[in-house]
Amino acid sequence: MATKKVNPIPKGYHTVTPHIVVRDAAKAIDFYKRAFGAEEVMRLPGPDGHGIMHAELKIGDSFIMLGEESPEMGGECHSPESLGGSAVTLNLYVKDVDAAFERAVSAGAQVKMPLADMFWGDRYGALVDPFGHKWSLATHIEDVSPEEIRKRAEAFFAEAAK
Repeated sequence: MATKKVNPIPKGYHTVTPHIVVRDAAKAIDFYKRAFGAEEVMRLPGPDGHGIMHAELKIGDSFIMLGEESPEMGGECHSPESLGGSAVTLNLYVKDVDAAFERAVSAGAQVKMPLADMFWGDRYGALVDPFGHKWSLATHIEDVSPEEIRKRAEAFFAEAAK
């Protein structure tokens, strides 16, 4: 019996796919739809029929997985709200960062760093979503060599230190 060859990475996925944990997955899905234009790909309810054990969203050309906080699952499923924050930032490249940033803020995200043209060639800003996850939004506006980035970074930090 011949076996069908299966691609080890599902169609449309990239090598790295974030899987985040939130306190209220239904509200988070709604927020990500409003803030980032996410499309819901699938939703799997919890074993008791309550909550969302697993969901997949598509934002732009990338996927994000998310699930409900469930500390009873071996202590591994805590949201940033339970942990006091997140050490991870999800970076989202968009065509119009000004419009995307405003949309996310209007949907309930908090500004952590206002939009600015940055030394590495992106127009960039940082947000925290209502569920404690950090996001950076950017539009690439200039191709900059690694050497030029180093020079600009030195000037940027020298000016910031004044």
